[in-house]
Amino acid sequence: MLLAVDAGNTHTVVGLFDGSELVDHWRIATNAERTSDELALMFQQFLGFHGFSFDDAITGVAVCSGVPIVTAALRDMTSRYFGFQAMVLEPGVRTGMPILYDNPKEVGADRIANAVGAFVSYGGPSIVVDFGTATTIEAISRKGEYLGGAIVPGIEISMDALFGRAAGLRRVELVAPKEVIGKSTVESIQSGAIYGFSGQVDAIVRLFEAELGKCKVIATGGLAELISPHTRCIQHLEPWLTLYGLRTIFERNQ
Repeated sequence: MLLAVDAGNTHTVVGLFDGSELVDHWRIATNAERTSDELALMFQQFLGFHGFSFDDAITGVAVCSGVPIVTAALRDMTSRYFGFQAMVLEPGVRTGMPILYDNPKEVGADRIANAVGAFVSYGGPSIVVDFGTATTIEAISRKGEYLGGAIVPGIEISMDALFGRAAGLRRVELVAPKEVIGKSTVESIQSGAIYGFSGQVDAIVRLFEAELGKCKVIATGGLAELISPHTRCIQHLEPWLTLYGLRTIFERNQ
């Protein structure tokens, strides 16, 4: 069985694969202070939900990470507790996808995993929208090449900036209001967040398609389920796309 770990700046998502099947998944807060031993204890508890253990069940660990100190802890955990090396998605790892960035080493590992997962599942040309700490939008060609993309401030950090700079505004639950025209400050903030970010995605995807032609558009990330229903462009919702892409890359390196 494979443990696929996507360590982002805000959340770390862990997936347990039995062959091509995603058996279970867990989302935890990314904490750069956690040691490899603490990570091992958490993973052991996750596996225990299914009656699995480190010793018998896990034959591979695949990691994509945007937090170097967490990457190091995951490497150490895998080596110490599983007895083999983790496959970390980084330069030199075979992805099976040409990266047509000016400097391919600049592309985040999660962005590559998303692109691979999208192309394997839906072909190309395709566009991936990942609603994470940053909202990233990736373009994949008809031939399965990573073309590049766009990065914009994520929903949660944008809202943090709003509340931090506007003394009269308070934090609200991120849900769609009853009407687009808010009748209170809370509803107005909710309307701006939900419809503003969905409109932003629609606009950028429209510009991508002006260059690529009609594309399949796939959404992933922690807030994808919240925003996707309010967009016009998103056709497929794949919350665990990064994990599936990571599994595919792991298999290509065996």
